[in-house]
Amino acid sequence: MAFATGLGIGIVGGGFMADVHSRAARSAGARLVGLSSSSAARAADAADRLGIERGYASIDALLDDPLVDVVHVCTPNALHADQAERVIAEGKHVVCEKPLATTIADATSLTEAAASAGVVASVPFVYRFHPMVREARARVADGRSGRLLTFAASYLQDWLLEQTDDNWRVDSATGGRSRAFADIGSHLVDLVEFVTGDRVTRVAANTRTFFSERAQHSAVTTEDAVAATVETASGAIGTVLVSQVAPGRKNRLHVEIAGAAESLVFDQEQPETLWLGRRVGTTVVPRDADQLSPDAARLVTVPSGHAQGYQDAFNAFVADSYAAVRGEQRDGLPVFSDGLRAAVVTEAVLDAADAGTWIDVPLP
Repeated sequence: MAFATGLGIGIVGGGFMADVHSRAARSAGARLVGLSSSSAARAADAADRLGIERGYASIDALLDDPLVDVVHVCTPNALHADQAERVIAEGKHVVCEKPLATTIADATSLTEAAASAGVVASVPFVYRFHPMVREARARVADGRSGRLLTFAASYLQDWLLEQTDDNWRVDSATGGRSRAFADIGSHLVDLVEFVTGDRVTRVAANTRTFFSERAQHSAVTTEDAVAATVETASGAIGTVLVSQVAPGRKNRLHVEIAGAAESLVFDQEQPETLWLGRRVGTTVVPRDADQLSPDAARLVTVPSGHAQGYQDAFNAFVADSYAAVRGEQRDGLPVFSDGLRAAVVTEAVLDAADAGTWIDVPLP
């Protein structure tokens, strides 16, 4: 059987994100060589469920397989640094789930190791790959939106709304010091910085842990919600609201960016349009390749009126990662330095909440 990319893919982890990554790899025409998990039995079960060729007894066995060119790390957060470092040490390319690491030191080490090894190392900030996000970015870049004034960004979910709701992410030993912000707030900041080309430089924040006891975890310290005010390098101001306890909100990422000439609104749960607000002539731009900038149009995979969504964005991210492995250039691919940036911003948000004061965010 011939594979369009010529790449052999290994996946570490067998949960929800392994499902998403495997579908994206298959969409890109790669060969799904094998999967490792927390045990040989779990690896075999996950490989069978996902249609992957084999389950490995361990990550060591996966890394030893010469058929594996690219490894997708889809395990709990605390495992990312060690596993991604091992992939890099083997000279293989790596796609590592976010957060890249649970500390700035580990994220820095991984970024430096990937650069030294010369491997492609990407992080799935996949909302960059919605066509309408690229359209917003193009309008800012060419000046149509004018100087950045303000932004309001929110990411709301309800999957941890009840005290009986639980997950490994609530445990700081497994998920890291931050939960809600590291998991979904990082997407917001990445998206705002990506679209505007601006950088967050100062932050003030409050965090809340509404349930210190959950079904299977006690003494929970990771946050359920974060509210932050930020300043950017250009002098703009903005707000960031993150919650995993917002009733009825399943995965509502919403960003409104106000330039001097127009506002741009992207809603991840309604990704087929971009709202353009003007004093006169407010309009809605559809996801129609004939009406979009070239960078946005290239991400349109089906005609307007045939909805694209999250998995399509993920597929585009993985396809661009594999293109980079082949030596092709793809604008906007999020790499380990972007994962490090997310770690730096996350740490600043938590520090600001702990200190009750403004904290400076170092620039890359």
